[in-house]
Amino acid sequence: MGNYSPEKYALDLTRVPSVITSELPGPKSKAMHERCTTYFKGLSGQVKLFPIAFESGSGCELVDVDGNRFIDFSSGIYVTTLGHCHPKISEAVAKYAKQLMNCHDFTTEIKTKLVEKLAEILPGDLTGFQFYDSGTTAVEAGQRVLRAATGKHELVSAFYDYHGKTYGGVSLGHIRSTVYGPTRAPGFHMVPRPDVYRPMWTKADGTIDTDKYIDFYREYLDKGTCHQVAGFVLEPIQGWGGSVMPPDDFFPKLRELCDEEGILLMADEVLTSMARTGKYLCLEHWDVVPDVVTLGKGFGNGFPVTCVAVREQYKESFESISASSSYGGNPMACAAALASIEVIEEENILEHAMELGDYFEKRMSDWTEKYPIVGDCRVKGCLLGVELVKDQGTKEPFDDAGKMVYQKAFNKGLAWIPAGHILRMSPPAIMPLDVAAKGMDIIEESIYETQKEIG
Repeated sequence: MGNYSPEKYALDLTRVPSVITSELPGPKSKAMHERCTTYFKGLSGQVKLFPIAFESGSGCELVDVDGNRFIDFSSGIYVTTLGHCHPKISEAVAKYAKQLMNCHDFTTEIKTKLVEKLAEILPGDLTGFQFYDSGTTAVEAGQRVLRAATGKHELVSAFYDYHGKTYGGVSLGHIRSTVYGPTRAPGFHMVPRPDVYRPMWTKADGTIDTDKYIDFYREYLDKGTCHQVAGFVLEPIQGWGGSVMPPDDFFPKLRELCDEEGILLMADEVLTSMARTGKYLCLEHWDVVPDVVTLGKGFGNGFPVTCVAVREQYKESFESISASSSYGGNPMACAAALASIEVIEEENILEHAMELGDYFEKRMSDWTEKYPIVGDCRVKGCLLGVELVKDQGTKEPFDDAGKMVYQKAFNKGLAWIPAGHILRMSPPAIMPLDVAAKGMDIIEESIYETQKEIG
């Protein structure tokens, strides 16, 4: 294990962020965006709120086509955990772009090294692997593994979790859609999950009562309409749902319930894995090993590579689901993933991500007292969320405030992620503390200005 070097990722904060155009988006961004969207449709909310055209990125910095420079607090969208264009990862991909791009699922040396490394770093007996090119595809494959391993077909997931945009992924999660007709396939069941800020059940002292959720699940499984449940599928921390973090006793108790009921636990860690929260798997924070887990986003630091990992006793289930894919496990993808893991190890990124998390938590510790529109602040490593409300007592969501803060901060040179009334942040885990502090200055200043305008 090496040491993190802030000098390697330093930014000159006298020139970054820097907005040199009279307004944002600048003229070149506007023109390019108009050209592109003549044909390209279905943009994300963050682009619709701020249609910048980016040109390049390096480490924690993004540059648009007008030459404006931004501090990146989004990592693409939880993707470039090790910063943009990390030299080691870029070189690894370039090597195989010249040597061997694709040979379907035949064995290669780089794939062999990657699976051996995964078996070494992942917790417990997660020793069976298959590779894919998107998080959604991995989630779909994980569902098939659950069914093959158990001989059952139903799945239980949680409201407001996000598991992708295919029919199976949407059936597991909650996604806004105006498509007519059924949006969820048969055999999928949804239950509430614990939200410490908005609990359904509380103890006498007002704190969340995790046992009540587990009891509800148990009764639902025993007396509900589902009788062929293969597994629970959950995000450890909700991403799209607003960086919603569970109480510390939830996943250990859910693991026990799954074992009691003879069903499997699948963790969708596409967003939370590979150093995002300061661990390889977020579930490691609670000493829980899932039966099936999906890895993605930061797994290849921007290169499209994802993974389904299963425990030793279930890995033969891959043989019965036609697991291979056209792009999964190609040499470039495996090189990106292996190089990313090596950077995490060589530069002690797990520890640094935790240090950043400690800083963010301290920095936001008094925001609910200083700013009435701030209802809650949540941090786990380099995964953050700030929930904006109209009233701290009623906790009514304040979407307009969310848009205002997001746009104000972007205008000051901070690229990040909106989600209605919840501000989401995923700064690269390689970010130096002074850059993190500058980013938080911009966010706090934008909250202050919004609070002042609202009154």
